[in-house]
Amino acid sequence: MASTLRSGIIGTGFMGEVHAHAVRAAGGTVGAVAGRTTASAERAATALGALHAAASPEALIEREDVDVVHICTPNATHAQYAKLALAAGKAVICEKPLATSVEDAAELADLAQRHGSVAAVPFVYRFYPAVREARGLVARGEAGRLWLLHGSYLQDWLASPQATNWRVDPAAGGASRAFGDIGVHWCDLMEFVTGQRITRLVASMSQAFADRGGEGGSFPVATEDGATVLFETDQGATGSVVVSQVSPGRKNRLWFSFDGTEASVSFDQEQPDTLWVGRTDAARQIPVGPDTLATDGGRRYARLPAGHPQGYQDSFNAFVADVYEAVRGNAPDGLPTFADGLRAAQLTQALVTSAHEGEWASVPARDKVFTII
Repeated sequence: MASTLRSGIIGTGFMGEVHAHAVRAAGGTVGAVAGRTTASAERAATALGALHAAASPEALIEREDVDVVHICTPNATHAQYAKLALAAGKAVICEKPLATSVEDAAELADLAQRHGSVAAVPFVYRFYPAVREARGLVARGEAGRLWLLHGSYLQDWLASPQATNWRVDPAAGGASRAFGDIGVHWCDLMEFVTGQRITRLVASMSQAFADRGGEGGSFPVATEDGATVLFETDQGATGSVVVSQVSPGRKNRLWFSFDGTEASVSFDQEQPDTLWVGRTDAARQIPVGPDTLATDGGRRYARLPAGHPQGYQDSFNAFVADVYEAVRGNAPDGLPTFADGLRAAQLTQALVTSAHEGEWASVPARDKVFTII
């Protein structure tokens, strides 16, 4: 393997651009890019600064000058490309959802384990310094016993009935849209920060618009615009999360409050430069910076002085840098792997089952999920 890791990016849209920026920030090279057609790959190669345009995703995966395959394609294609990349001996970063079924996600987690591959899923909100600080405070017991875990993840990019996207189609995006796309981010963050695991949930899925479409005609929508979830954890806590892609004015508001017997910790992704910590005698906003955070995890990911906010791209850069460190043989703490992708698929299936049947649904125990790194 070359001393400078060489990436191949499959996908030419927004996420492909995010991955390309992160590759370069991690000291890697964007060696090749592939799209739906050779023409789209050539355009993307110019836009993303890639050295080569591959004729197809399969051709990119087979290239000897690609060490890490980044999969940034519609959800329904993730499993097939991830399988090919693992079989080719590549390290893999696959956008979530890892797969649109639990069976495919489990197969990929198993393949990654058997191949000994570094295989990661971009649950990048783990890499905000404030989130790591919250995790450290909880681990040190400063919040006491966490008993109420609640929050929301709200967006508005589908707030018009004319707005549509491939994610709206279950054949391309999967049976769940809002929860499968962004709700799993919130659940991953909750479990990562608190160390607790959802054991069962009850959910309701809802639509703001029954039909979507523009001048070319409308079509019925088969996936949810939003979801409301109640859950219980393996440590006796209860919680709730509200997820929506149709909340006007909310651009990307991932918010949580994890309430303990001694303190509560709260984070808002749209205001990432502070962590709120509340106690009965006072509440304070902790500014994010290497000199203001108290835990090793928080300080490690705080790259800028307090007052200089780090955002989504910074966190994505940190995630890719940690993946590349794992490829070099150094496994950083908290790297989200295909095991976490399987976990998200299990939560999504439980949500869909509960919403359709109107009953509580169980979620498999964490110890049944593979550990890869």
